[in-house]
Amino acid sequence: MTAGKVVSWLKKPGERIERGEVIAIIETDKANVDVESFVAGVLEKILVEPGDERLPVGTPLALISAEGAGEAAVAPVAAAPVTAGATATAPAIAPTPALAVPPAPAPMAAPAAAPPGPGERLRISPVARKRAQELGVDARSLAGSGPDGRITLQDVERAALARPAVAAPALAAPAAAPAVPAAAPADSAAARQSRMREAIASSMARSKREIPHYYLAATIDFSNSSAWLAQYNTGRAVTERLIYAVLLIKAVALALREVPELNGFWIDGRARQSADIHTGVAISLRGGGLVAPALHHADQRRLDDLMRGFQDLVRRARAWSLKSSEMTDPTVTITSLGERGVESVFGIITPPQLALVGFGTPVERPWVVDGQVVARTLLSATLSGDHRATDGHRGALFLSALDRLLQHPEEL
Repeated sequence: MTAGKVVSWLKKPGERIERGEVIAIIETDKANVDVESFVAGVLEKILVEPGDERLPVGTPLALISAEGAGEAAVAPVAAAPVTAGATATAPAIAPTPALAVPPAPAPMAAPAAAPPGPGERLRISPVARKRAQELGVDARSLAGSGPDGRITLQDVERAALARPAVAAPALAAPAAAPAVPAAAPADSAAARQSRMREAIASSMARSKREIPHYYLAATIDFSNSSAWLAQYNTGRAVTERLIYAVLLIKAVALALREVPELNGFWIDGRARQSADIHTGVAISLRGGGLVAPALHHADQRRLDDLMRGFQDLVRRARAWSLKSSEMTDPTVTITSLGERGVESVFGIITPPQLALVGFGTPVERPWVVDGQVVARTLLSATLSGDHRATDGHRGALFLSALDRLLQHPEEL
């Protein structure tokens, strides 16, 4: 994504903030994200008010006086950084009774910049440029209201609406023109859905363009896990039962301990393993699109705790309410279309992660056990790996570990 919008502030200037505390809500292309502070201290000043137009990623939102450092850290727009888990910060500013250079005001408070002169570079966002072409608006004639005089989507649409209508000759029949759908309001569900598809398109196109994928598949005998799960859920209230997806999440997390090369990111031209295992779980959203927020430390959590965390994650994802850390922290992604009857899924890696694990639906098939053909519940597991970081041998070891773990679900 390229921009975000402040929905609300949960703290006021002068209030104390703890590290990890949610201080604001940002509208991103995929969800309303709870922004967690990365420092402890005091909220000194809010730079961007709720309702201001969508601002570029990296725009300072507020000044926080960092505890113990005697310096003010700048909280950035928490909108999907290029590298997972990374948070961009502006240089620290030492607070003084009178700053030599006052903090920059909120971008919306700045007057619109004059149109660029001949030969000057046109400052315009890609979305605004495309919309100007669709509406027949001369972008070079516009005065940008965005940061540094950048022409925004709203500038283009205001210019289109302001154009005077051309009256037809009195006796001439009006020419039939193709219907042009009106632009959806910037905050409408249709506009948000459009931005989400653009974000997904950008990420997936980057993945297929930059990442040399390799694909592996294995058929796992899931009978032991199915039987154990049925026994575990017997007599339990519906709200306390486990679903098989939780077994898969825990098994993937434990298998990554054995093949840690798949758990991490490709950053600055090399693979970087993560010491923590945060499994991103692909969740489909009502109306289309998906997100893959993190279940933190999945390898260390009990199954019932993972189940509660998974249910909470699904609920908040579909309510457009996720934490910034859940959106940026996944070290691997798990996707499953089993509930739709799909038997195998070969997914596309989410940059800059190194792998994606896919599962189909468990199905009953003939299987050979001890020389006898019997009916067993089988599950297709697939791995999409980044060939820059690992090869098929390590990927095969991962799928083998996954198979072994699922044969003993009581130990997960």
